[in-house]
Amino acid sequence: METEQLYQTYKPLLFSIAYRMTGSITDAEDLVQEVFLIYDHVSSEKVIENEKAYLCKIMMNSSIDKLRSAASKREVYVGEWLPEPLVEVRNDPAHTYLMKESISTAYLLLLQQLTEDERAVYLLREVFQYSYEEIAVIIEKSSTNCRQIFHRAKKSMDNRPKTSTLDFQSMKSSIEQFTVALQKGNIPKMLELLKTDSIFISDGGGKVKAALNPIHTSERIVLLFTSIMKKLPENSRMDFEVVNGYPGVVVSINDYVAYVVSMEFQDDKISRIYMVSNPDKLEHLQK
Repeated sequence: METEQLYQTYKPLLFSIAYRMTGSITDAEDLVQEVFLIYDHVSSEKVIENEKAYLCKIMMNSSIDKLRSAASKREVYVGEWLPEPLVEVRNDPAHTYLMKESISTAYLLLLQQLTEDERAVYLLREVFQYSYEEIAVIIEKSSTNCRQIFHRAKKSMDNRPKTSTLDFQSMKSSIEQFTVALQKGNIPKMLELLKTDSIFISDGGGKVKAALNPIHTSERIVLLFTSIMKKLPENSRMDFEVVNGYPGVVVSINDYVAYVVSMEFQDDKISRIYMVSNPDKLEHLQK
């Protein structure tokens, strides 16, 4: 296949791998471009038999390099770190791959706790259904080693709390009710929709005002949200969007995206609220 045809065919897959590996849409898009530049150069000098595997191999190596170079920045990151929010765009070519498996904020945060190799093997095996032999070629380790790495990673991922069995529409309804209650100052309704031990995590990256540490309990979260609500100007707008595969809210001020909120459910109630306000992580959403 010509490089342009390969690009159209495999860009969604490669973007999906890179986004899950890095938690950054900006980095994922840059890495996709970088991968095809490398492929173009290499393919002009030698015949590549399995193009898909070779592209995935370059992407994994590039993603791991990116993670290692970013590790020092993460260590000095101000406050809590959250992945760049993926707000669904209709007809997005990445949609098919991204929606095959959970890309929730909670899931991406768990992936961040794995080592680079564990993350690579886990994603290729669990999400993209590659065989151990194929993974061995991509990450240049033996299939036996890949199998061991996968089981270690799976053990870590399986320790995550069980999420709610609520369907998409029920979650959307709860979030809409919570948002309306917030706008009306209906504190009892907000408390009713939140688990008592719920947690709020915000990411301002030191660029804008945000809670540096997680806020625990429904009462403290409601207090914080009502305080934020009072400070929002009249020209602010709340839109219900699909954020990382689940119902979420995008808050705009003067048509500038200021906050992206996603939520996690347990026992049919909101258990975690994630809010990204770091302008660097919202750049891709600005019109």
